[in-house]
Amino acid sequence: MIERLGPPGVPSPRGPYSPAVRAGDFLFVSGQGPVDVANDRLSNGDIRHETRLVLGNIQRILEGCGASMADVVKCTVYLLDGSEFAAMNEVYAEFFGERKPARTTVVAGFVAPMRVEIDAIAYKPR
Repeated sequence: MIERLGPPGVPSPRGPYSPAVRAGDFLFVSGQGPVDVANDRLSNGDIRHETRLVLGNIQRILEGCGASMADVVKCTVYLLDGSEFAAMNEVYAEFFGERKPARTTVVAGFVAPMRVEIDAIAYKPR
């Protein structure tokens, strides 16, 4: 069974997609940008600021779906500027600690004015 999920208190989608989709025991979290949930608007800043917002949004989505960051098995990180990898990585480590998921990092351009976007896949059996 596939469920399309939009937990309360998470950024509203900027297009025709669901914040998360549950397929069996897996949760797929759509790519998140640096949206401040207090006003549901993009909050640009340095890479550390944006990465904290992005991972905070992923955390809120997962929690709203009954999972946590510890359940994440894979992330894809999209960076505007590859020279910001180390700073992004410092903040990323704060959110995952020893529970390191598999990860791919891609340097790419964005449609929206932001420095980072991250998506995640979590495994959370019911």
